[in-house]
Amino acid sequence: MSGLTNVLVIIAVVVLVVVRQFKAQQITMDKRWWVVPAVLVFMALRKPDLLDPHHQALSASLMGLELLVGLAIGAGWAWTTRLWTAQDGTVWSKSTKASGAVWIMGVAVRAGLYAAGAAFGIKQGSAALMLALAATLLVRSGVLIWRAQSLQTAPQGARAYGDGVPAPSWKDRV
Repeated sequence: MSGLTNVLVIIAVVVLVVVRQFKAQQITMDKRWWVVPAVLVFMALRKPDLLDPHHQALSASLMGLELLVGLAIGAGWAWTTRLWTAQDGTVWSKSTKASGAVWIMGVAVRAGLYAAGAAFGIKQGSAALMLALAATLLVRSGVLIWRAQSLQTAPQGARAYGDGVPAPSWKDRV
């Protein structure tokens, strides 16, 4: 896949994710929340120029920083997202202005990292950006699912311990 195609995939994923997150969405507890990050990781790792061959140590350090920034942005984005429970017990989410600020700050930090890499003469491809975006989405989704599970209430028809056990016909003396 060419560099232009990678850039278009990154832009499409970012636009899709950002636009969707600023609308109220029901959080489902399905197991597919990791699929988009997994696809991004696959696309990034299959590129032969993941690291600059002339500056491998610096390139690996820069990618490590990029991944740490991605993890921090994902966590910040998830913790600044508003969650609420509807009357039917479903959990909903919507990003806030603080979430937008975290996203903008993350883009600025990533631009700074790219500029620092360029200043050191490190050849940077889109693979490191895809890995960082995957880390962001993975952490964000994981934290939101974790937060949503703490908000979910038991279904109204759920059985509890002791349901269906007949009450004793005598009264215990204390």
